[in-house]
Amino acid sequence: MSNTDFKQWFIENFQTFEKSLNGEKTESFHEIRKDALSKFSSLNIPSVKDEEWKYTNISPVIKHNFNIVPPKTDVAPEIIGKFLFDKLEHHLLVFVNGEFRKDLSRLNELPKDIEVGSLAVAIKNNHPALLKHFGKYAEDSNNLFTALNSAFTKDGAFILVPKGKIVEDPIHIIFLNIGGEEKFITQPRNLFIAEANSQVTIIEHYGSDKDGIYFNNSVTEIFVGENSVVDHIKLQEESLKSFHIGRMEVDQERNSAFSSHLISTGAEFSRNEFTTRFNGQGGESMLNGLFMIKDEQFFDAHTMIDHAMPNCNSHEHYKGILQDKARGVFNGKVMVRPDAQKTNAFQENNSILLSDDAVMNSKPQLEIFADDVKCSHGATVGKLDEEAKFYLKSRGIGEESATAMLIHAFASDVIKTIKIEPLREYLEEIITKRFNQ
Repeated sequence: MSNTDFKQWFIENFQTFEKSLNGEKTESFHEIRKDALSKFSSLNIPSVKDEEWKYTNISPVIKHNFNIVPPKTDVAPEIIGKFLFDKLEHHLLVFVNGEFRKDLSRLNELPKDIEVGSLAVAIKNNHPALLKHFGKYAEDSNNLFTALNSAFTKDGAFILVPKGKIVEDPIHIIFLNIGGEEKFITQPRNLFIAEANSQVTIIEHYGSDKDGIYFNNSVTEIFVGENSVVDHIKLQEESLKSFHIGRMEVDQERNSAFSSHLISTGAEFSRNEFTTRFNGQGGESMLNGLFMIKDEQFFDAHTMIDHAMPNCNSHEHYKGILQDKARGVFNGKVMVRPDAQKTNAFQENNSILLSDDAVMNSKPQLEIFADDVKCSHGATVGKLDEEAKFYLKSRGIGEESATAMLIHAFASDVIKTIKIEPLREYLEEIITKRFNQ
């Protein structure tokens, strides 16, 4: 299928999507969708000739015709249980093939005025916070896949934490795609709003119970209000035949603190775009990532930390473990604008290649237009430390166990920064299974 066919497929099937809205196309929000479709039709499909896609060949994704309306499917609660990391002490939202499932979700007692639920309901009710924030951070005008998501926005997670409120337990959102014979696309659209002096932890979890072909095109917008604290964890455990393109845009106000942890093991092709922007002084931001890929999997992390205001701190550390013929990309940019004096920014990318056929492209970038700053960046790509392995073997530890221990220690650097202990244990178990420790 050609590039033109890929775009034409969605344009021609927009009416099919409109029919699935059950009359909602007469609502005012539908104008946003139609405007986004117009932008989608005018944008070019990215290619390796574009600097931002230099190492990322999109052709495996665009060769498919994905059904616009995913199939409805029954899901046993036990399947959801596979993706839980405690005894359901946290709040839980479940989406199956892009649709909110109230019967599988559970919200424990929440403080008054906190809203956690389906974006579709917020759209239906013309929620004021939705109209104020939707599309303000993840703009459609220069991103084909964001425009596609906006045009076909139907559901996703909506979280509003009002001023001064604290949500003690994590909010765990599971996006479960269950593929079969039918190839389909889901387009979750998430909006998380933490108003001034509030606090919340959100886990965005993408998984699959079957090895089907599907395309997950997600967009998440996060507003971190003045003096508020947001911890965000994204987990990708998807079908190894699936495709995942995710974009997260974060707006940080004065003295806010935001942390992001991306842990990825799934998808044949995945690209994650993360941007956080300081719109007030005194902000803190941390972006951590760990990807573990094998066979012929492809993973791409594109990050941007925009120091648009002075006296802000950022810390970014991404790690990769690549086996077989896997290919990875890390492109991290830290922008320090002219007025952003007293900026403190650290960025690092470390990757381990466990095969001669694995490939990693790393491009850490600093663009500094202020003179009173502390900034550093670096990248390493290599094999396991043979001296460390030799030391372990000399203590009677076998080759496989020594390798697994070193990998575990390398990966744990990222995981130990996650504050939720049951989630850390869940991730430790994934690493242990992956490398046969």
